[in-house]
Amino acid sequence: MEAVAKKGMEDYRFGSVDYAVFLGMIVLSTSTGIYFGCIKKSKVKLEEAEPTLPTTTPERRKHDFGSEKMSEYLLGSRNLKVFPVAMSLIASYISGVTILGTTSEIYNYGTQYWFIAIAIVLQGIAVSYVYIPVFSALQVGSSYEYLEMRFHSVVRSIASFMFILDEILFLPFIVYVPAIALNQVSGINLHVIAVVIVVVCVFYTFVGGIKAVVHTDAWQVLVMFLSVLAVAILATVYANGLNVLFDDAAKGGRLIFNNTNPSPYVRHTVWSVLIGGFSYWTSFNAVNQTMVQRYMSLPSLKKARASMAIFTIGVAAFVSVCCYVGLLIYEMYKDCDPLSAGLITHDDQLLPLFVVQSVGHIYGMSGLFIAGIFGAALSSLSVVLNSTSLVILEDIVRGCFKMQPSERASTILVKSTVIVLGLVALSLVFVLEQLSGILSICTSMTAIAAGTTFGLFTLGMLVPWANTVGTAVGGIASALLAGWISFGTQFTIAAGELNSQKLPVSVDGCVGNVTLRENIWVDEEQVFPLYRLSYHWINPIGVATVIVVGALVSLVTKPTNMKTLDPDLISPVIHRFLPKECFSGRNLHAQAHKNLLNVS
Repeated sequence: MEAVAKKGMEDYRFGSVDYAVFLGMIVLSTSTGIYFGCIKKSKVKLEEAEPTLPTTTPERRKHDFGSEKMSEYLLGSRNLKVFPVAMSLIASYISGVTILGTTSEIYNYGTQYWFIAIAIVLQGIAVSYVYIPVFSALQVGSSYEYLEMRFHSVVRSIASFMFILDEILFLPFIVYVPAIALNQVSGINLHVIAVVIVVVCVFYTFVGGIKAVVHTDAWQVLVMFLSVLAVAILATVYANGLNVLFDDAAKGGRLIFNNTNPSPYVRHTVWSVLIGGFSYWTSFNAVNQTMVQRYMSLPSLKKARASMAIFTIGVAAFVSVCCYVGLLIYEMYKDCDPLSAGLITHDDQLLPLFVVQSVGHIYGMSGLFIAGIFGAALSSLSVVLNSTSLVILEDIVRGCFKMQPSERASTILVKSTVIVLGLVALSLVFVLEQLSGILSICTSMTAIAAGTTFGLFTLGMLVPWANTVGTAVGGIASALLAGWISFGTQFTIAAGELNSQKLPVSVDGCVGNVTLRENIWVDEEQVFPLYRLSYHWINPIGVATVIVVGALVSLVTKPTNMKTLDPDLISPVIHRFLPKECFSGRNLHAQAHKNLLNVS
């Protein structure tokens, strides 16, 4: 493998088999959109609806976004299947950025990050039993409706605008990072790749709605997982054996599983990865509209939990495979760091380089890998387009501006939003390419939005006495503190005032005159402490600030009367602590239904 590592990228370019595999991904994506947007829709219209028995439980609210057609387009009429939705949940989170970033994280910082798999399992349990039951009981169309039910419409509107801004800032990452990988392996112009990703994704999302998105996500995730797994297996076969792999990783300081350093300034420790990883993953998977929309597309709480279980197992396994591939990359380049040798210009290019240099000689492997990265980009982008269009219709137009558009107007608005967001994504890719500094700004903004929004929902579901004033003050305090830390850290890094925590690399095995870049040590004691924090702690700090400040301010500003609180607005794990008066209305409703059934 060392000999292969010395070859340049120009020795490995797409062949006809690679192009065939790659184009197959594009054809399948567009075909899925056409099928669910045109063919299957026509079949459904011709079928006669079967009569259903009256429900034995009261229907809390019928949410159809103004029409059954929009409910079908945005939520699949709440009747989708568990497995496709679970695959779509995985697609909602796993993007090309995740695949490329995780492998380079292990190569540069060691295996302590692998503990994120444990955090993923823990968040799966928390989301299933703390958050999903609330959304399921309320039958919301958008997760942000909850904030109006629990607090005030202003809180809902602010959170909705934060979500939209967050997703818009995330759009270029979804497209740009995989485009770089595709460009590196295939030699195709980066701008052409970006256009293809956006056009294909916008097409099938526009035509087929959530059904096209979910079912396309399902097989895209399978291709994505199989491509990374195939790379891992074949690269292991071509390596010198597992014993040598782990021995070399240990010698190179990459095998780290017990770093219990209590310092919050160390990038990866047991505590930072478990606590920070749990907080970040839960903040995204519990309340983010891209996830909640999929939970709500299922007919019951039981099925929503089942999809979450499959998601948790799938993502934990997938991230673990990516971490293992990170070790394989180190094994291949332990004697010649690609960045120092000039083979790549950025860490995100490590995995594509590794693929083409380790298994690129096998027909179709480069094409399969790129199809996986391309599929990850398509699935993540389609999820954002679909979810953001729903939020604009439901939370901004209908919620914030109190407008009630017709079915035709809603359809035009939602589908126009998909197209506009596609154009925005494409435009921001060009901006991101020209302005490298905008990358850190976007990262900071998304971190602020995720922590603050999750804190608002957690405060509402777990703190019964929380009121609107406390929630508003807690949210503002969280956004300001997280923003201060995040932007301060980015500026400090840009100024070169923080030492790199990357583990040492070697260039002893490189061909030619290659020297390591000199790392200039700086005294970090002079840097403000909050700016030195590991990035894992920014999200939990934001979440904790909302909860603590919100709870305290609510206590001193007329806390919510818990006796009149609707128990469906509070997580079931807190129900045992609520006064019995909370459930009196629910008991009366149940008794009325019982009497009605007896009369019948």
